[in-house]
Amino acid sequence: MHRDPERAPHLLAALSHHGHGHLAQCAPVFNALRRRIPRLRLTVYSALPRSVLAARLDGPFRHWEAPADVGMVMEGSLVVRAAASARAYAAFHGRWEAGVAHEADRLAELAPDAVVADVPYRILEAAARTGVPAAALCSLHWGEIYRAYCGAADGAAAILAQIEAAYRCARVFLAPEPALSMAGLPNRVAIGPIARLGRDRREVVRRRAGLDVHGAQRLILVAPGGIPTPLPVADWPARPGLRWLVPPESAVPRPDVIPVTTLGEAFIDVLCAGDAVITKPGYGIFTEAACNGVPVLYVRRGDWPEEPGLIAWLRRHGRAREITGGQLRAGDLQTELRALWAAPAPVPPLPTGIEQAATRIEALLRSDDPDGE
Repeated sequence: MHRDPERAPHLLAALSHHGHGHLAQCAPVFNALRRRIPRLRLTVYSALPRSVLAARLDGPFRHWEAPADVGMVMEGSLVVRAAASARAYAAFHGRWEAGVAHEADRLAELAPDAVVADVPYRILEAAARTGVPAAALCSLHWGEIYRAYCGAADGAAAILAQIEAAYRCARVFLAPEPALSMAGLPNRVAIGPIARLGRDRREVVRRRAGLDVHGAQRLILVAPGGIPTPLPVADWPARPGLRWLVPPESAVPRPDVIPVTTLGEAFIDVLCAGDAVITKPGYGIFTEAACNGVPVLYVRRGDWPEEPGLIAWLRRHGRAREITGGQLRAGDLQTELRALWAAPAPVPPLPTGIEQAATRIEALLRSDDPDGE
């Protein structure tokens, strides 16, 4: 395909709306592309709210607001509802051909120069059918997650075959460290980790939290993920010297509990200003914490396929300790926090995957090379 060099390149980004992790993973790459290609036109295909997208994406974008895939049906951020997820996938794949045709028509209307999916798959098949070069970018693919929870459901083999065939339609599947093995995808290419690096806003965050800028109080960020998960913070014991930064659904009227939304700061800068973060294993929060040197207390999901690899990677590259769901619900965290702070701090890893991914996607946008090399 020969492109007019005077025309501003147009990228269509298809993002899963299963929490905010997929956006967190690919937004640094799209922002790097914007620095390389200031005139880049970006269309985002996702059911994520525009406000959530705008908080992480630099510059203007067009929003095709619709779900691009199923993800998994969740109960809070820790529990997958397997039966409901199986039904949702059966419905999605029951109208597969109509869905691919609809997305192909939309691609013809939007006329992007390339598609990147993190990590919807139907759009990749639509792109292949319409001749639009496409890449996948993610540490997982939904086939592996579906197999883990729904592999025994009626019709699962046919659904898995469609998912994996669609992912093979991508010219390259960029898998940032730490990623699942994704056996069976010959287009998989390993790249370095992806994470935002925050600014030093510690003094500002402490001041806005009502703390002495140079005081001894510790700020602990509670970040269960992009799916609202209320925690019984009202029942947590008050601990001298500890202040909790919590999401809105867990806010309570206590002087030691501070809704993170009241600080007026970007999440990554709040993360960097904290003395620790409490979370579940997830790609975005684990890599951002490690690359910014922030200690982590985590609660296992228990059955999420990415979890063992994420935990092993974080333990190699950061300070991390596991807590139980019971400890989290009771606020019984002081002993674990002290142990976390006493551990030696490793050298933070560099998020080298950002520029590696940007290079491959820029090649798709600009080059006549069909493989985007």
